[in-house]
Amino acid sequence: MEQNVEDYKIWVSCWRGYLIHRLIIYNNDITVHAMIFEKEGVYLHTNAKRSNQDTTIPGFIRIVERAGVPALEWSPLEDDGRNAPAVLYSRKDGEGGEEDTNFDPGYEPDWAVISTVKKDREHVPVKESGQWAFSLPLSELYSLRRARFSLGRNFLVLTSRGGHPLPPLHFHRGGTRELLRALQHYIILDQSPVDGRLFLAYPLDSGALSQSFDKLHLLDDGGSDLVSRFIHDPYATTFGGFSKVTNFFRAALRPPDSPAHSRPAQDPSLPSQPDDEPGFELITCGVELGPRPDVTRGRPLGNWEEFLDSEGRVKNPEKVKELVFRGGITPSLRKEIWKFLLGFYPWNSTTKEREDILRVKTDEYFRMKVQWKSVSEEQEMRNSLLRGYRNLIERDVNRTDRHNTFFSGNDNPGLTLLHDVLMTYCMYNFDLGYVQGMSDLLSPILFVTQNEVESFWCLTGFMELVHQNFEESQEAMKQQLLQLSVLLKALDPELCDFLDSQDSGSLCFCFRWLLIWFKREFSFEDILILWEVLWTRLPCDNFHLLIACAILQSQRGELIGSDHDFNTILKHINELTMKLDLLSMLRGAEAIYLQLVRCKDLPLKVQQVLGLYVPSSSDEESPDSQSSETQRLLAQSQAAAAASSSACGSSSP
Repeated sequence: MEQNVEDYKIWVSCWRGYLIHRLIIYNNDITVHAMIFEKEGVYLHTNAKRSNQDTTIPGFIRIVERAGVPALEWSPLEDDGRNAPAVLYSRKDGEGGEEDTNFDPGYEPDWAVISTVKKDREHVPVKESGQWAFSLPLSELYSLRRARFSLGRNFLVLTSRGGHPLPPLHFHRGGTRELLRALQHYIILDQSPVDGRLFLAYPLDSGALSQSFDKLHLLDDGGSDLVSRFIHDPYATTFGGFSKVTNFFRAALRPPDSPAHSRPAQDPSLPSQPDDEPGFELITCGVELGPRPDVTRGRPLGNWEEFLDSEGRVKNPEKVKELVFRGGITPSLRKEIWKFLLGFYPWNSTTKEREDILRVKTDEYFRMKVQWKSVSEEQEMRNSLLRGYRNLIERDVNRTDRHNTFFSGNDNPGLTLLHDVLMTYCMYNFDLGYVQGMSDLLSPILFVTQNEVESFWCLTGFMELVHQNFEESQEAMKQQLLQLSVLLKALDPELCDFLDSQDSGSLCFCFRWLLIWFKREFSFEDILILWEVLWTRLPCDNFHLLIACAILQSQRGELIGSDHDFNTILKHINELTMKLDLLSMLRGAEAIYLQLVRCKDLPLKVQQVLGLYVPSSSDEESPDSQSSETQRLLAQSQAAAAASSSACGSSSP
């Protein structure tokens, strides 16, 4: 027994020496240059509080060797004979470092036009910008942290071993991955077990390696149980422990010219990269997805009467929703069926009950309309909130879908209805009031119903689904962008890697898509089909995120391998407007859903986005019950997916 244990310790010691030897050889093989890495367009944020502005200075990030000592350096752009330029980005209260953008706030809201960054350069004396330059020996680098100070902008924060953080760095033209790969010639970056955004730096030397081996707990995994398992099966036990070492050092051992996307699956014993942080992955978790099925669309729902009983009740609402999801609605029936989809009429209401509902809702609508109509100009002058809502509405109404004959021309009755319904909604939901974008949601509804009262109550039903998109905090929008990142990371990690390398991993260019449900991306006629499909809430509440995934994947060939940077990616996405084929996107989104739900090892966060698993307090207390419940829901969803796929195959394209 004692001899076996001693043999095991000797064997482990030999493996330690071998790995250390290989790492030292690999490190010594690196060709030494004075300039190892350089990247322009890296902005240092001074956090200077001057007139409520955040000062950023453009410069270079470099890895240099001075007398054989590698160091990470940042310096501002060199003086061109005048002054070193800096960039001052205006900042709204409560926001940090938002770029100025090329839009007229009196004409279009900031989400409406996805535009490139406009650099309004001011002049800062060389001495003032130069004082921010730094040089940090890599032996003194303690950690790197990815931080997000505002929507759509990521920063890298370096901390020295003395505990002093350096000013945040923003890679405006991308390049964080290239920097990390260069750093790994000199140091090991290990994800913190308590903070997925934090990576600790270890030098490539034997002392640090010994600490790293100890950190992996190779010899204290179960105590005496490990020894007994080793005696029983030394080969399996030893390699089971050293599988941790393989994954831990894989990034350091990988040749610098190896593809970034050819990474092995992450060992489950190591901390995983959180799904809510797009990019910055040194250790990633691969998902083995099965084949993506072919999906066909069905015919529009065209026979409404067969779904009504003798009293006018809808006999099978779920079947109606399924048919609408599969093929949309015949245009002549939209006016009636939309009122069910948007909650104006309950599915189980009779014809008589719906007449009563319409009468009550008509009275309620005009009572609210009278409230704002009766406000005199003198009163409104003392009500800045109402006056602000009116000004926004009047401006937006004059530019909403004016190409459509229902809203075209001057003094058009459609414009008056659009204005009045939006003003009445302000009285209905005064806390939210009017936010730019709501006119885009109302115009198709008003076009279909051709009725002021019905369009108002259908709008309120629509807003029940998306009202959080318009809240000032934008928390719902941020959450949806994170959820979209979770899905795309599982579906196409290579595309995620590319976007993140160009500082576009936050997917901020999808903001407009999600805010108003692709209203500006498809034609007016296509939007009528898309929205009625989404209102069914099939096959999941977040189907609109799957549509966004389908659009992004349809563009991967135009993006990956191209020379697109942050700005040109935004420009390319913006120019997709009116060029997307809706039916292809709907087929693609449903195929993605079927592919994901059939995956046996679907990550928990993907399950949550798709509504396959909802955590509860009891689940947190009982991991076993959580696992069984997840499997049960997945089994149900997979059965439904199989049925849906079968229905697709039998439907007409």
